[in-house]
Amino acid sequence: MSCNRHKIHFLRELIPSFECEPGCHDCCGPVTTSAEEMAALPRKSAEEQAVALERLDCVHLGAQGCTVYAERPMICRLFGTTPRLACPRGRGPAEPIEPEAEQLVHQFIASTRQVLV
Repeated sequence: MSCNRHKIHFLRELIPSFECEPGCHDCCGPVTTSAEEMAALPRKSAEEQAVALERLDCVHLGAQGCTVYAERPMICRLFGTTPRLACPRGRGPAEPIEPEAEQLVHQFIASTRQVLV
């Protein structure tokens, strides 16, 4: 496992989870992610990517929501866990992410090559 894969696993563990509102995809727009996280996601065609981008949706957004939820990128996991990325519907974990943990996530994102999901 690469050094970044270890960091990704560690940082994902720091992000609190919560239940999204069923059927909601308000925060599922185009995002970037590290090349390592992208490698874990299914490949989409250029046409699928163009259509999603035109709609300002994530290419992995399906009729029932996120089709890659278990492997969704860190930035997607962060949505709703911090006031900086608040859920537009007011959902979130009982305890928000610790500020130090959020800072580590943002530092990792800033320090890695990001690609459009």
